[in-house]
Amino acid sequence: MQQFFITGVAGFIGFHTTLALLKQKKDSIVVGIDNMNAYYDVELKKKRLEHLTNYPNFMFYQYDIACQEDMKHLNARHPDVTHVLHLAAQAGVRHGLTHPMDYAKTNLFGFVNMIETCRNWKKLEHFVYASSSSVYGGNTQYPFSVQDSVRHPLSLYAATKQSNELIAYAYHHAFQLSCTALRFFTVYGPWGRPDMAIFLFTKALFEDEPLTLFNEGNMWRSFTFIDDIVDSVTRLLTSPLPSCPFYQLFNLGSSNIHSIKEVLEILERLTQKKARVQQEPAHIMDVPKTHAGLDNQDLVFSSKVSLTEGLERFVTWYKQFYLGA
Repeated sequence: MQQFFITGVAGFIGFHTTLALLKQKKDSIVVGIDNMNAYYDVELKKKRLEHLTNYPNFMFYQYDIACQEDMKHLNARHPDVTHVLHLAAQAGVRHGLTHPMDYAKTNLFGFVNMIETCRNWKKLEHFVYASSSSVYGGNTQYPFSVQDSVRHPLSLYAATKQSNELIAYAYHHAFQLSCTALRFFTVYGPWGRPDMAIFLFTKALFEDEPLTLFNEGNMWRSFTFIDDIVDSVTRLLTSPLPSCPFYQLFNLGSSNIHSIKEVLEILERLTQKKARVQQEPAHIMDVPKTHAGLDNQDLVFSSKVSLTEGLERFVTWYKQFYLGA
C-alpha cells in the first residue's frame, strides 16, 4: 500500500495537493504536517485543514520540520512511508531582509532534517520537493530552462531554494535517494496566500484601500493556476518510477507571461472596482521577469487554465470566503 507524507499541508499548494491525493488515493494513507506559523493568517490555514480532516485516510500532526524530535516521532509512528512531498518552507522574498534566521531554520536546517528522515524510511520510493523559479535570479535568457546556470540568486529565499537542490543531489549521490525538484512559477488560485500580489490587489479593491504597484506594474510573470500545478505534482508523485535511483528537475509554470499591470486591470474588471494605486520603484529583490521554459516537458506539465479564467475563479472564491457573497 502506498503511504504519502506531505509537509506544509495547511499551506496553499500543500492543501490543494493533499486534497487531490485524498480523493484519488482512497485506499492509501496520507500523513501531513504543518507548524501553523503566523507568517500569514493562521485562521486561513485552519480553514484549509478543516477540509482535509474530513477524510478518514488523513492524519495530521502540528509538527515542525526543523525539530528533530518531531521528525523522529513521525518516523517511529509511520515507518512505512513510500512517497514524500516536501512543501513546507519559509516563503516570501522581502521577508528575508528582516527575518533571515527564519529562512535558515526552515529552508536549510529543516530541509536537511527532512531529507535525513527520508533515509530512515526503508520503503521510500520517491522524494519530491518544492524549489522555486526564484533560483534563476537575474537570468536574462528567456524562457528559463532547467539547464540554465542558477549561480546568482537575488534573495535569501532564492539562495535557500538553490541550496535545497544541491543538498538533494548530494543525498541522491551518496544514498541513492530518488529525488525530484519542482521549480514553481507564481502559483495562484482559490485559498491562495495573502502575501501574494493577486490576493493583496483583490483585498484592496474590495475594501477601497490603496495598493502598491512596483515599477508601474512592468514586471512579468508566468502566472500559473493551482489546478494545473496539482495535476502535475500528483502525476509526478504517483507515476511508476524507474528501477534505478534518479535525480531530476522540472519547471512547473505557464509558458504564457503577463505583466503585473495586466493582472491588476483584469482584477479591476472582475471586481468592478477602480484601484487606488501608490507607485513605488522596483524592489531590490524583485526580478523583472520570470518565464517558464518547459523543455519538452509536455508529459510533465500542461497549462489548461488561462489567466482571466484563473483570476475569475480566485475572485469568486474570495467573495464567498471573505465577503459571504
